Amino acid sequence: MTTFQPAASLLRALETRSALKIISGLTNLDRRNVADVVTAAQQGGATFVDIAADADLVRMVRGLIDLPICVSAVEPERFVAAVSAGADLIEIGNFDAFYAQGRRFEGPEVLALTQQTRALLPNITLSVTVPHILTLDAQVQLAEALVAAGADIIQTEGGTSSAPTHSGVLGLIEKAAPTLAAAHAISRAVSVPVLCASGLSDVTAPMALAAGAAGVGVGSAVHKLNDPLAMVAVVRSLAEAMQTAKVPAAVG
Repeated sequence: MTTFQPAASLLRALETRSALKIISGLTNLDRRNVADVVTAAQQGGATFVDIAADADLVRMVRGLIDLPICVSAVEPERFVAAVSAGADLIEIGNFDAFYAQGRRFEGPEVLALTQQTRALLPNITLSVTVPHILTLDAQVQLAEALVAAGADIIQTEGGTSSAPTHSGVLGLIEKAAPTLAAAHAISRAVSVPVLCASGLSDVTAPMALAAGAAGVGVGSAVHKLNDPLAMVAVVRSLAEAMQTAKVPAAVG
């Protein structure tokens, strides 16, 4: 059994279903961009950040912000140095970076990676992404197996599999549909927090919470921007949308 001990602020956000993770990218080692992203995350009101599993990057980020740091990789051995450098939790996933290269992550491989990571780091808080390339039923089955193997958080994805046919708000909803569907199905099957990520916006982040997610993860909507002030604005709009969604309707 694993020891689930993230920073108190993150644990509280997961319990209240209001966690906001800002992702700089699993393959993003651009120190300036990562610095801008994590600084914007803190200034905009995010709960924690997710960066590449690189010890030097962790040390840099730790010197810039005091939010919990999650590191992502698909090679378990990369986590060890990153955790020693100060990472608070780890993530097997953010597979989106590989799909364009034709690299697929099937259920057995993700489960094996989880087992290998647990053998290396038995006590660190572990989040694992369920690949969107699986059918929804298979995603649920894998999520259950991952929790049994020691995953503390399950993350969904799906933005790269969506093909919006409309613009505006309807297009944003279409883009988020795959990850929202996964969050809805998986959150009802497992007892650990589910983080809904990939293809989300300030329009659809509240929908993720309504679907059963304990929080959301947002990456390209922030790290692809060139202006640090614009990054802060996007993070703040996400945080505000999620908080507004939790305000009870007035009784008339």
